[in-house]
Amino acid sequence: MGAANFPPSLASYADGHFASVADVLAHRIQVEPFNLVATVIFLCAILHTFFANRLNQWAHARERAHRERLAQLATAGRPAYAAGREPVSFSATLLHFLGEVEAVFGIWAVVLFATIFFWFGWGHVTEYVDHVNFAEPLFVIVIMAIAATRPVVKAAEAAAGLVARLAGGSPAAWWLAILFLLPPLGSFITEPAAMTIAAMLLSQKFYELEPSSRFKYATLGLLFVNISIGGTLTHFAAPPVLMVAEAWKLDAPVMLSQYGWKALLGIALSNVLYFAVFRAELAALRDRARARARDQATRVADEPVPVWVTAVHVAFLAFTVLALHHPPLVVGCFLFFLAFTAATGHHQYELSIRGPLLVGFFLAALVVHGGFQQWWIAPVLSSLGELPLFLGSIALTAFNDNAAITYLASLVPALDPARAADPIVARALQYSVLAGAVAGGGLTVIANAPNPAGQSLLARHFAGGISPGRLFAGALAPTVIVALCFWALR
Repeated sequence: MGAANFPPSLASYADGHFASVADVLAHRIQVEPFNLVATVIFLCAILHTFFANRLNQWAHARERAHRERLAQLATAGRPAYAAGREPVSFSATLLHFLGEVEAVFGIWAVVLFATIFFWFGWGHVTEYVDHVNFAEPLFVIVIMAIAATRPVVKAAEAAAGLVARLAGGSPAAWWLAILFLLPPLGSFITEPAAMTIAAMLLSQKFYELEPSSRFKYATLGLLFVNISIGGTLTHFAAPPVLMVAEAWKLDAPVMLSQYGWKALLGIALSNVLYFAVFRAELAALRDRARARARDQATRVADEPVPVWVTAVHVAFLAFTVLALHHPPLVVGCFLFFLAFTAATGHHQYELSIRGPLLVGFFLAALVVHGGFQQWWIAPVLSSLGELPLFLGSIALTAFNDNAAITYLASLVPALDPARAADPIVARALQYSVLAGAVAGGGLTVIANAPNPAGQSLLARHFAGGISPGRLFAGALAPTVIVALCFWALR
């Protein structure tokens, strides 16, 4: 196979005469056996994410053993090491890297590239990479870095705080204000930015109070689901919507009338349900919040951020959103942003791009893997009716980014009114795919592009890292509620 047609386009298989999906898939594996190899590698990456928590636990155990050995050497009279020059445990560091969820798909992307190299040659590797669109990962890096700055966070905190104080300023009021107000904000400042701000505020106002582990996971799952559907009020802010907005003729009025108001209803019902379930625990957190407030009262108050500095940051956010599909403009904007933060450093947090870079790395690797999955996703989706397609999209989203699901669905002729036998049915199928994709966007870390950002910011509150199984359990009830809203009110 030539590098220019790698991986093969769907049309190149010429398998329209096959009656069953199984026959289509078998034919495509026969035509290009590497299809199966790439999907097995992708499956290994997914399975790896479920073992990340255990790998982190092993890493911590190795670190403890390593520190104990150093202490024993010190007591035995061995010379002390200079500060910062102590030897590290290579095995512990390696396990930490293997247990970093944001790095998992990148690790397996290396395996994928190595396999392509030995199977086809270096030309296929470079040809494939040259045609992968990395605009979204780059955008997420920049939007996360800007959204996590002190002016933006303080502005969001002030807005949420106004609502929270009207409700008494308790942990329960903050919890509700953050989970009600910030997810729909993702329809305007983008979901990654909304996730970043919401996660930072939840960390400060909720997770720092050390709620129960069960409540931590419930809140995390609720946040992920709310963010996934909160971007459906417009056509430009949610990655799964953005991927098909032009092809499927989606604009803001269409999104609001067909998806947005149902998403708002789902957010409200899910929040109320979890508030009722954990109401007693939220009330118990009030005393911890008061004690924490007394401790903070003795500290020097933060200097307020000037309005003009906040306005400039908002302008950087707006321009980044506007330039989403033009990476050179995004990079240029970010360089000017870095210069501005340096000039106004006394109003800023210390700028850290480790989290944004890891999330961008995760998404870039996911895009790399996703290009090799259309051979099986497209025929599976096109074989389903409305309800099976809706449920199938929810299920597939848990194992692949929902933007990849909707993008691949946009390539299926049966979902294109201009090519389908029945345009009305095609529109109904489009709704099933998109509604299912956003409804399932909170079930796993890889289900929605902003989820890794939330995980990166909140992982320190979870002993040993975030468990995929417990995250799934925490997101299940809101996912069911949202799915019922989208399906029953279609």
